[in-house]
Amino acid sequence: MTGLENTIERILWTEQQISERVSEIASQINDDFNGSSSSMVVVGVATGAFLFLADLVRKFTWPVSVDFIRVGSYGSGTESSGAPRISSDIKIDIKGKHVLVVEDIVDTGNTLTCLISHLASKGASSVSVCSFLDKPARRKVHFELVGEGKFYRGFECPDYFVVGYGMDYAELYRNLPYVGVLKPELYK
Repeated sequence: MTGLENTIERILWTEQQISERVSEIASQINDDFNGSSSSMVVVGVATGAFLFLADLVRKFTWPVSVDFIRVGSYGSGTESSGAPRISSDIKIDIKGKHVLVVEDIVDTGNTLTCLISHLASKGASSVSVCSFLDKPARRKVHFELVGEGKFYRGFECPDYFVVGYGMDYAELYRNLPYVGVLKPELYK
């Protein structure tokens, strides 16, 4: 075992399972949006979604515009530090376009609610969400999609503290090719 693997309690999804699921989601998005793809903008939520976004858009069957947005609500730990706020906005004009927000994990729903509202205020004709992981057990707010927006989910995640495949703890573990449960003694 490497040093990183000694800190993982168990693996929830392997690299192979992730690859297969990303292909399935991309196929579904291709089917749903191929007719309107010329006006789609994919917005990745930095930093956690970068690997998922890269794998996902490479499977799209049409050219897409990609931008990133940064939303802050977490410090270096595991608890939210307050209301989400946009700390770095997108640069692409999304007025009248379909927007696909690519997120690493939907937890309370607070960040996603903030993002959807922000993108709608910029004139997006629809806002869809593609989240690698979804933790409905921790949901505090119900988010409303815009226009004909759709919700895509990679995996439903149990209420564990997970790392890997872009997700971190204190900016570490993003490079793991799988998703694992971090040993609690490391973050408590």
